[in-house]
Amino acid sequence: MWWSSSLRCPVCGATTSKQSNSLFCEGARRHCFDFAAEGYVNLAGAKATGGGDDATLIAARTAFLGGGYYEPFAARVAELLSAYSKGQTVVDAGCGEGYYTCRLAGEGFRCYGFDLSKRGVRAAAKRAVREGADAFFAVAGIYTLPLQDASVDAVVSLFAPVAEQEFLRVLKPGGILLVAGAGRNHLLSLKRVLYEVSHENEPRADLPVSMTELARETLSFSMELDSKAIQSLFAMTPYYYRTSRQGQERLATCERLTCEAEMDIFIYRKS
Repeated sequence: MWWSSSLRCPVCGATTSKQSNSLFCEGARRHCFDFAAEGYVNLAGAKATGGGDDATLIAARTAFLGGGYYEPFAARVAELLSAYSKGQTVVDAGCGEGYYTCRLAGEGFRCYGFDLSKRGVRAAAKRAVREGADAFFAVAGIYTLPLQDASVDAVVSLFAPVAEQEFLRVLKPGGILLVAGAGRNHLLSLKRVLYEVSHENEPRADLPVSMTELARETLSFSMELDSKAIQSLFAMTPYYYRTSRQGQERLATCERLTCEAEMDIFIYRKS
């Protein structure tokens, strides 16, 4: 397995190897981690389990992304990664249900997908089997990635926090970090339905400070959403937990919505 040599035991830090349906570390205690039936493994450790996205969010995101609405964004991420990364091993840090991980694997990258949500990683592993994606999925936090130092060529952080020091640790010298998040006008039309007063999104405040910025751009496109897609989009956003009953009722009456997608994308290199 291409991925086993780069993994490290989350307990003692030793290298690992796959034997039968388990990962064993090469340390003195031979820590063992069994693969689930879906094909993923839990490397988060007892103290870190139980977090991440819930079932409602995962189901909504699976439905919405499966509709292809964010395909222009997924295609651009793959294009930029192909242009800037000199290697093929990629970490999707905060992979959720694995949509982008499997998309990158389909472009020929060897992908690790890590997320604290067991439900999300389970869905990601199932997606990989359905799509024939060459990807390794594990339950793990992005601040404690179960990877050896300087072991991967690129990290993508898509709508997820930037764990800069951990990304620097696992990236090879000259490795690439691709960060993407909501642009100023992302989903503004949705917010205008939900709230009496809507505001533009604030720029993200967790961009890397110890890496070399190579490029940045804003990708914008329009989405034509039916009522089902509108509800799925709503349920996968933070607005789902921050909207009044009145706002939810207004959204429920929307049968169609033209909504803008706007993503800010940043490329960095580990010096």
